Amino acid sequence: MYLLYLDDSGSPGNTNENYFVLGGICIPETSVRWLSNVLDKLAESIDNNQPEKIEFHAAEIFRGKDHPWKNFPDKKERKEIIQNVLCSMKNAYPETVIYACAIHKDSYPQENPVLMAYEDLASRFNMYLQNLNDPHQKGLIILDRSSYETGLQILAHNIRKGGTRWGLQLRNIIEVPLFIDSHASRLTQLADHIAYAVFRRYEANDLTYFNCIEDRFYKKDNIIHGLSHKQKITPSCSCPACITRR
Repeated sequence: MYLLYLDDSGSPGNTNENYFVLGGICIPETSVRWLSNVLDKLAESIDNNQPEKIEFHAAEIFRGKDHPWKNFPDKKERKEIIQNVLCSMKNAYPETVIYACAIHKDSYPQENPVLMAYEDLASRFNMYLQNLNDPHQKGLIILDRSSYETGLQILAHNIRKGGTRWGLQLRNIIEVPLFIDSHASRLTQLADHIAYAVFRRYEANDLTYFNCIEDRFYKKDNIIHGLSHKQKITPSCSCPACITRR
């Protein structure tokens, strides 16, 4: 089984932000413990006495206002912690890939960006499962409990019954999304960082974190399928998601 951990970055209702991002990591269940241990060791480097109390949330680390991040007054050092979380995947097997959907909210004023992003990524995840050597491989989507649980539960149920808006049946994804507490899951925390990295890339043209993960997006035939940029403002967009589809 493959697990897709997702989290969001940006607020659908914040008019000061142009983008909403849903993103995360797709990983074989056999690799979950290994990658969680890598992040546990990073937590130990921050607080060796109580590493289990360290919860990696990129925006909180960047702001540096709460414990333990306020103990790192140098912003450069806090940025390096975010980068280290993202680089935890560097020795993972190739089957571990990442996904993200960045939605320019004003381009789709009649759409709910949360539901739009979820449907897009669920479809891409299902396609990835179908393209594996075992076409019967199943997947489960896992989200942070603080995400938009009710709307996503309803959408997932409707997709299971009637397929996506494009008529696709997501037969390789089992059940509706599983919502868990991010404090108990290192990979949900990693998903938070992936979403944050993609949000900063599109919202602020900041590649500081995106460059750490760009080579991990699912790619096939030189097309990046793991990154989706939905917008109607720049037809000649040169981001990796758009340029590989031309």
